[in-house]
Amino acid sequence: MVLASPAFKIRLYVPFALHALRLLRAATGNFFVNSYVKARLLSHDPERSASYERDPLIARAISVNILLGLHAAAARVVDDAAAILVPTQLLISGSDWVVHRQPQLKFFDRLGAPRKEKHFLEGFYHDTLGELRRAPVIAKARCFLLSCFAEEPKQCRLLDADKEGFTKSEADELARQISPYTAIGLYWAAWRLALKIGGWLSHGIRLGHESGFDSGSTLDYVYCNRPQSRSFVGRTIDRAYLNVIGWRSIRQRKSHVERLLLMAIATLRGIGRPIHILDVAAGHGRYVLDALAGVSPAPESIRLYDSSEVNVARGAALIAQRGLSSTARFALRDAFDANSQACDPSKATIGIVSGFYELFSDNDLVRRSLAGLAAAIPPGGFLVYTNQPWHPQLRFIARVLTSHRNGQAWVMRRRTQAEMDQLVEAAGFDKIEQRIDDNGIFTVCLARRRAA
Repeated sequence: MVLASPAFKIRLYVPFALHALRLLRAATGNFFVNSYVKARLLSHDPERSASYERDPLIARAISVNILLGLHAAAARVVDDAAAILVPTQLLISGSDWVVHRQPQLKFFDRLGAPRKEKHFLEGFYHDTLGELRRAPVIAKARCFLLSCFAEEPKQCRLLDADKEGFTKSEADELARQISPYTAIGLYWAAWRLALKIGGWLSHGIRLGHESGFDSGSTLDYVYCNRPQSRSFVGRTIDRAYLNVIGWRSIRQRKSHVERLLLMAIATLRGIGRPIHILDVAAGHGRYVLDALAGVSPAPESIRLYDSSEVNVARGAALIAQRGLSSTARFALRDAFDANSQACDPSKATIGIVSGFYELFSDNDLVRRSLAGLAAAIPPGGFLVYTNQPWHPQLRFIARVLTSHRNGQAWVMRRRTQAEMDQLVEAAGFDKIEQRIDDNGIFTVCLARRRAA
């Protein structure tokens, strides 16, 4: 990967300007701002500058939604650069009037790529590869790319990223106890108190306190996306609660799981294979049953498992409500018990594990669960699995929300997509499709079981 003067942070984006744009957008909705960038600040090449001025496809105005979105994406790239493992060369223009240099240096320092190099190009403007003296720079990029392709690709082993690495350090920091007598401790205590008061009025928040904000009951409430509080104030709080970025992305994850599940079903039907579905941690099972509502002919069997008796009871009731008792069943099983999947006499042609591995940082547990799925799914079968490579509210969740595990703090260790994919590959599956929500929080992938 070659990055030439990347627009990590536009100079316009001082904190004051960012807040001003957000406030204006909140008050007036989306609007457009004109670019302050002049052609003469992009390149010393007069022909290149002239082409910029006369190009009818270059718009001078940009939507503030796009502008703020670019800034958020750029900030995430810098913050999460340790997840980037491909060889990277960074070309930094020395006289760039469009972007700051410091974020580029921070990005380079945080890069997880074993092979990386940076070059400062004194006197260069923003259009690094369109500058008057670009030939030596292009030669540097060419040399870097050719040398990378001349070597055998090296894959960074991430199967033990739960024991060392940047996501492990991040999770350890989130789990660290904070003194309640400090300013930050008081800040989080105030948030916990506010959420406790909110639980008196809001059914959704109260459910989170009672069952865990990561529980199957909470997720089912989020999937339904319908405020259930009795009072007007409670329903108002519920609407705001259901509309937070994480829950919006959860619902989009549900949609992606359903689409990839239907894709797997269509593929198997096309080659004349039966449909036996197995979900090892289904919660209430709503996302599976919703996806199968319009499938004809119906799957030969649907097996939904969960380790919570509450989830099993409510999932079984949902099966009965949908009139699927003849083909679907819900049972109490431990998703981390590989034998419970492997010893089932009915082989699954499609396995599902959604929103579950994200709750456990230990890769040994995940490997054990995936081994059970690999034993239960014959070659040519499919696995639908999810991952959470990023979340903008990890700190808030860890400091304020409680989990289903006896009210403990909900501390999550993120898995990079490369880490999750390596775990799935090591279990005997080949990834073939991936979806991600609009906020970049949750991925949903489809993998095929390969021959032993």
